[in-house]
Amino acid sequence: MNICVFGAARDELDPGFFALGEALGEALARRGHRMIFGGGAHGLMGAAARGCARQGGEIVAVAPRFFDEPGVLWDDCAEFVFTETLSERKEIMIARTDAFLALPGGLGTFDELFEVLTQRSLGRHGKPIALLDHDGYFAPVTELIRLAVERGFAAARTAELYGVFTDPEECLAYLEKEAGQ
Repeated sequence: MNICVFGAARDELDPGFFALGEALGEALARRGHRMIFGGGAHGLMGAAARGCARQGGEIVAVAPRFFDEPGVLWDDCAEFVFTETLSERKEIMIARTDAFLALPGGLGTFDELFEVLTQRSLGRHGKPIALLDHDGYFAPVTELIRLAVERGFAAARTAELYGVFTDPEECLAYLEKEAGQ
């Protein structure tokens, strides 16, 4: 299965986040999945890629050409797709994946996560979505979604469009089950 991984590109994070990213990458490879991601060599993107590569997993990167600077991108990919814009990057990742998994991240991760949640809520895709949490990072996001539902800004089923997990194996099992794998 092709699993798209969203996550932080920054290195100034608590080490527990990196351990989670690497454990996810390793689990992806062990379970025979292909990792599709934004191509970053740093942050949780880089951690997931390192873990996946360490276990011999296949990695596909999609990144805008303006990120093609020395040391910015992960260079050990089976395939590297360059785009002109971040929007084109998202379109390609969405089209080429069977499931989405968000690790903790910043604005770019939120943008990608809410894009796939919105598209799923509108019936544009039926691909499963999971959040792999560490230290309660996604609690404010899930609370915001709960509040949007409670106050009528989002459909009641919105909170059912994704799962939240702290264990990579459980998270991947959820995605596999939801994708019918």
